[in-house]
Amino acid sequence: MTIAHNIETIRRDLPASVRLMAVTKQVPVAQMREAYAVGIRDFGESKIQEAQAKQQELADLPDICWHLIGHLQSNKVRKAVQIFDWIHSVDSLKLLQNIDRVATELATSPHICLQVKILPDPDKYGWTIPDLWADLPQISDCQQVKISGLMAIPPLGLSLAQTQQFFEQARDLSHQIAQQPGAKIQSELSMGMSGDYLPAIAAGATMIRLGSILFGDRLN
Repeated sequence: MTIAHNIETIRRDLPASVRLMAVTKQVPVAQMREAYAVGIRDFGESKIQEAQAKQQELADLPDICWHLIGHLQSNKVRKAVQIFDWIHSVDSLKLLQNIDRVATELATSPHICLQVKILPDPDKYGWTIPDLWADLPQISDCQQVKISGLMAIPPLGLSLAQTQQFFEQARDLSHQIAQQPGAKIQSELSMGMSGDYLPAIAAGATMIRLGSILFGDRLN
């Protein structure tokens, strides 16, 4: 199957409210151009260096929206703010405040998603739900970035029913936060990947991150 066929197959059942991001870690630029040719404009990368190289090669396509979905180290914040439109993997108050400070210096306003651990998971970064509530006033103090919503990745090994429940808990948390006076976190929900995007959409995802289902398996 071609990349175009894969994209169109998924789009047929995709609600208009859901944004399709192509996860392009280790995906050659030629395949990214194939995805672009059938309408993909959102590309997700995990590593800054790889994203920079691809941005140079795709400089003739100025309407691409670049998303960072990998873990962001504090020493790479400045470069991330410079080259990404969205940073989905903001996993601590300290990192968020650092991004906000750098964004102020650079006079730019990246979209931010707060990575939340809905369930305990030693393999994931992010706020626990109690910590997110505790940090909410300071999160809302950030002035320069656009805190667009939450990002959530379920632990490995969940059943379909457990995965569905996980995504529903993320949706409910987003709704609860939106009702708080003064909260500046908007209601985007970045959740759902190649293996679980359907239950994510059913639970209310607004952005799904698809890699292997579009491009095939990669080395990592």
